[in-house]
Amino acid sequence: MSDTVRILVLNGPNLNMLGVREPDIYGKETLDDIRNDCDAHAATAGVSLDFRQSNSEADLIDWIQQARDTADGIIINPAAFTHTSVAILDALVLTELPVVEIHISNIFRRESFRQHSYVSAGATGIISGFGAHGYLLAIDAMVRLTASKKDA
Repeated sequence: MSDTVRILVLNGPNLNMLGVREPDIYGKETLDDIRNDCDAHAATAGVSLDFRQSNSEADLIDWIQQARDTADGIIINPAAFTHTSVAILDALVLTELPVVEIHISNIFRRESFRQHSYVSAGATGIISGFGAHGYLLAIDAMVRLTASKKDA
């Protein structure tokens, strides 16, 4: 087994529309722009990324469950599922992996229904409100969280 840290980066519904969807809130970068930045940052950090997006809660849950055997940590932007999905929370908890929850906007400065996250109860930490740069911060956080594997 490789000593390279493997990070699964999951993106939830409507994030495939970044760059078009409410750029005043979510910025002008597309998800492909973010993926390219993350790939470059991961290469510098010496970690491997598996970057995915789905509008389907079932896909996200399946990928989270599979991560038990294929990843060392999960970075997740659950998007709207943040506020509705106990199923995603349960899947994250069962992996027993470190989890960084990320949000492009500061959900705590948004509408009241967006200020509650079911996912947070299963996250090691949360990054919110730093725009697309938050993904790079999440990679750095995951590198620290998984340092013991890399040092082994």
